[in-house]
Amino acid sequence: MIRVLIADDHPIVRQGLRTFLEIQEDLAVVGEAADGAEAVELAESLRPDILLLDLKMPVLDGLGALTRLSAAGEHGTRVIVLTSVSDRGDVAPAMRAGAAGFLYKDVDPTALVQAIRAVHGGQVLLAPEAAEAMISSEDRRPAEAGAGLTDREREVLRLIAGGRSNREIARELLVAEKTVKTHVSNVLMKLGVQDRTQAALFAVRHGLA
Repeated sequence: MIRVLIADDHPIVRQGLRTFLEIQEDLAVVGEAADGAEAVELAESLRPDILLLDLKMPVLDGLGALTRLSAAGEHGTRVIVLTSVSDRGDVAPAMRAGAAGFLYKDVDPTALVQAIRAVHGGQVLLAPEAAEAMISSEDRRPAEAGAGLTDREREVLRLIAGGRSNREIARELLVAEKTVKTHVSNVLMKLGVQDRTQAALFAVRHGLA
């Protein structure tokens, strides 16, 4: 069962999401937050698998909530930003702050459920408009940044972007898990990113996935 926390300052939006998500056999809504501060508090106490996070909220906005959750360390919750289409400029900051997905509120409900399952499985997922905004952002990394990767490291990066664990990568590449860990460390270092989510995002942005 995938445990979901909904954070949005509009009660109607929260109720609509809860109603639809709870008819899915593999999803359970474990809580609702009306502002960013409450979202952080509930994420830390309930430890949901997925946090659906609006960016425009009172008390503490979504980006602030993301930053606090990232600073708190490993909490096991993967965050999907679910916000209005007018917030295109927030894509890059949100992904840098630790979001694993970025969707807009006009997303098809079925696509939202699929996105929740995909992100829960380890993938990084962006709406097409969000991906375009990310690629066109002024602070994007140059594509040449991936040039220092070996062929095997590129292969590992592709599998990371596909949501594979180290064990799964080791099984697919027929190598020891310890070897995969070394490759992953090298990939993170060469790309100048802090974690697997950022590496996966880099791969998606530069066509390496």
